[in-house]
Amino acid sequence: MAFVQLRCSEHDQAATAEFQRIVETTPNILACHNTTGADDFLLIVVARDLDDYSAFVDSTLRRLPGVTSIRSNLSLKEMKASNKLPVRPSART
Repeated sequence: MAFVQLRCSEHDQAATAEFQRIVETTPNILACHNTTGADDFLLIVVARDLDDYSAFVDSTLRRLPGVTSIRSNLSLKEMKASNKLPVRPSART
């Protein structure tokens, strides 16, 4: 699993729509978040191995519209995973 930070130079409506279309239809991309900070997006990407990930970067990530920077962090070991949010229900009814 890779955590991929992308920086983009294009933020117009057409580039954003194409970026979102590609992200939504690419099975290797499990999640994509528009973020604050130096980078624009954080992706969670899966691949069979490093060669597969390298090919994915070349064939998909480098071809996304407006991408000027790709930074990858590979997961060595998952320390915790949960899908339960520690949020209490609202007191309002």
